[in-house]
Amino acid sequence: MSSFKSPRPHFWSSFFIGLIALLAFILVRRFTMGIGSISNLSDQMPWGLWIGFDLLCGVALGAGGFTVTAVVYIFHLKNYQSMSRPAVLTAFLGYIIVVMALLVDLGRPWNIWHPLVFWNPHSVMFEVGWCVILYTTVLFLEFVPMVFERIGWTKQMHWMHKNLTPGLVIAGVLLSTMHQSSLGTLYVIAPHKLHPLWYSPILPILFFVSAIALGLSMTNVEAFFAFRGLGHQLKPRMLRGVGRASAVMLMVYLVIRIEDLIIRDSFKYVFTMDKASLFFLAEIVIGGILPMVLLFQKRVRHNMLLLGGTQLLVVLGVMFNRMNVAVTAFQLGTGAQYQPHWMEFVVSMGMVAIGIYAFSMAVRYLPVFPEGPLTHTQPKDPFVELS
Repeated sequence: MSSFKSPRPHFWSSFFIGLIALLAFILVRRFTMGIGSISNLSDQMPWGLWIGFDLLCGVALGAGGFTVTAVVYIFHLKNYQSMSRPAVLTAFLGYIIVVMALLVDLGRPWNIWHPLVFWNPHSVMFEVGWCVILYTTVLFLEFVPMVFERIGWTKQMHWMHKNLTPGLVIAGVLLSTMHQSSLGTLYVIAPHKLHPLWYSPILPILFFVSAIALGLSMTNVEAFFAFRGLGHQLKPRMLRGVGRASAVMLMVYLVIRIEDLIIRDSFKYVFTMDKASLFFLAEIVIGGILPMVLLFQKRVRHNMLLLGGTQLLVVLGVMFNRMNVAVTAFQLGTGAQYQPHWMEFVVSMGMVAIGIYAFSMAVRYLPVFPEGPLTHTQPKDPFVELS
């Protein structure tokens, strides 16, 4: 076993470290001077950038964990097994960041343990909180075998894989299904505070289906960047298969979304060309219809750059949807005024920086990908065609 080697400092490492240092300064200010010292949140707009981006987008970005593991261990598509570890790692880091962001957003973060003791089964937030706690625990247990393999505890790793993994996968799928949809339920209870283009009684279904599409796309995006930035090999057949599956899930989501608008007589707002209409069209066309059409093209799926870029459109499209539901629809529906403070952006960007830096360190030193950690392998030359 080779010794750990410190990665060479480069631009992105320096940028992320600087951003994290600025985040630390802002967090000290937040916990000593209050949430109002670093945000523009108010009684009229209590949920802003942090809930929309850090929570809703963060949880959705972690959907690859349950999506890929379900494909491998429930549907027995073993060809995709090598994608399960990167997906689990992304989900695990994503949920840790969600919890960290909640500590910043909560008015009284020291009370975050209350759902563990003071049960309120009639509250959607209670269900979401417990699902996040339990699923983060499941992801941790799915992550542990990577550490065991790295330190040479092969017996413990095989025991966990044989005895715990099937149950953990089933628990993860059930928990993710509940809380991915429950995040949509949070907004179902406010029908008169959201713009009709985003409010729907089936928001839980829309959130769940779009999360699956995002989870599949995120596995391709992370594989692309892990290859270009860290030199890990890509599996062309797997990436093409994930691309096709993403296109199908996008088609299912778009059909449900458009049909829901027609049934609720809200389709008339789509082409009014006001702010709501333009935001909706950008979300649906650029983040939905365009990547769906492209992913159905064989030429796109066989080109690494085109496939990665198209899947990135899906990721950005679903994230834009979550931000529209949490911020845009609420503002347009209530008339509340809200402009995120620059420190709110730094907090969100800093959380992302922590996640990216932690992912790169895990890939560097743990057997996340089939060829092992970067300390054991040499980066490969980049290629374009996925033959």
